[in-house]
Amino acid sequence: MDLRKLKTLIDLVAESGISELEITEGDDKVRIVKSSSAPLAPAVSHVIAAAPAVVAAPVATGPVESSAVSAAAAGGPTEAEGKVVKSPMVGTFYRSSAPGADPFVSVGSSVAEGQTLCVIEAMKLMNEIPADCSGVVKEILVENGQPVEFGQPLFVLA
Repeated sequence: MDLRKLKTLIDLVAESGISELEITEGDDKVRIVKSSSAPLAPAVSHVIAAAPAVVAAPVATGPVESSAVSAAAAGGPTEAEGKVVKSPMVGTFYRSSAPGADPFVSVGSSVAEGQTLCVIEAMKLMNEIPADCSGVVKEILVENGQPVEFGQPLFVLA
């Protein structure tokens, strides 16, 4: 599919009231999804049947915060004080934008409303999850690289 055509489709989605567009031409398939929570460019997934996926997923590296491990082992927070940030979708949770990169936030990090907390990969699309309020990261409830469900608690902000 032509790059100019993709750019036109992205602009069309960005300017219109639609939130998602999927087009198939022969073996080419394009899906454009407009993010409703942050003013980011629409995500584009271009898959050609004979070619491998273009987006590389981060790999779990290094130790995970001890509070994340204990909370995950306990099945999540038990009446945690503070604002719980939940997953808006089903996918794979990543603390950083790429393998080996620093995590977006750690326990004790101050965050501003709209700041990226993590990335959830869903159908080869990397979706940044923003903080819906300002605060300090009290707990990280999911381990890097783990699958998450819709509505599953991810972070506790105080």
